[in-house]
Amino acid sequence: MAISQAKDGAPQSQADSAWERIRRDVLCCKLLPGAMITEQALMARYDIGKSTCRVALARLCHENLIRSRPRKGYQIAPVTVQDVEEIFTLRAQLEPLAARLAVGRVDIDELRRLEAACREEIRAPLSRQIDVFMNANKRFHLTIAQASGNHHLIAMLSILLDEMARLVALGFNVQGTKPEIKHDHNAMIEALSQGDAKRVELIARRHIDTFQAMTLEKVYATLSRDGAVLPLLERKLL
Repeated sequence: MAISQAKDGAPQSQADSAWERIRRDVLCCKLLPGAMITEQALMARYDIGKSTCRVALARLCHENLIRSRPRKGYQIAPVTVQDVEEIFTLRAQLEPLAARLAVGRVDIDELRRLEAACREEIRAPLSRQIDVFMNANKRFHLTIAQASGNHHLIAMLSILLDEMARLVALGFNVQGTKPEIKHDHNAMIEALSQGDAKRVELIARRHIDTFQAMTLEKVYATLSRDGAVLPLLERKLL
């Protein structure tokens, strides 16, 4: 079977693979936010050709994960304090809604399987442990969102969860620790299995608040190290 071609002639399967690998490294902060990169550096790092590299970069630019800088190359999208605040604000509004809409529609056994995957212990570097956790965590929350039946809500939450993965990698990996949330997923599964929409919504909101408190400290420590101004922290100290 012939391999489909991208518009510039790059084999689509190679472009997809390159896009997935570069994207994964952006989300887990192996390619750090704000870092400048070139086509040549990416071609060498991922052992890919120019056409394949350009197709992958075009997709990543479209997703706003990478930015083109004329005559300079490309920049990994920075993470700012405003980004952090906006991501958590949106997630706090959308995810409880998705959880409420999923009541009576979500596969409880699938959620239990995904929750177990979130707890899986692997012998690997911390960055890999965080990557595995965030992938399982995203599947857990997206499974709930998909059960809502609202395609726009699903798409928005998928983007937010990818951005959340970057925040977790930036905060926890750089600061040398791993996220620990043990109870909220199980409480959410229990409420969903009981068909308690109000309780599901409250648990989802509590889960986000808990994760936000845990994550902000780590992310802000990293951003502060890099010279960012942190108005939220300043307000809290007053």
